[in-house]
Amino acid sequence: MTSPSPKPLSLDPGKASLIEYPSRFPIKVMGANVDGFVHAVTMIARQFDPAFDAASIELRDSSAGNYLSVTITINATSREQLDELYRTLSTHPMVKVVL
Repeated sequence: MTSPSPKPLSLDPGKASLIEYPSRFPIKVMGANVDGFVHAVTMIARQFDPAFDAASIELRDSSAGNYLSVTITINATSREQLDELYRTLSTHPMVKVVL
């Protein structure tokens, strides 16, 4: 006799997340330490969070100074918003890594 197969999990995108919305959500963006990089990241952040405060940005140079880590903290309102923000940042030509 075979045992019944387990029921497939039904994942509701709104409930599968460990993040409660709305919440403050930090994102680290890394790229070459060039003019315009911080401005580009700031403009993207404002597309997804119109109330984004650029004064909250944290910057950290790499040890050789060739790369810059920019940490932005946005008001996350949904998983869809975060997914699209990550996609937009990741596809920007100045961005190397988004964490």
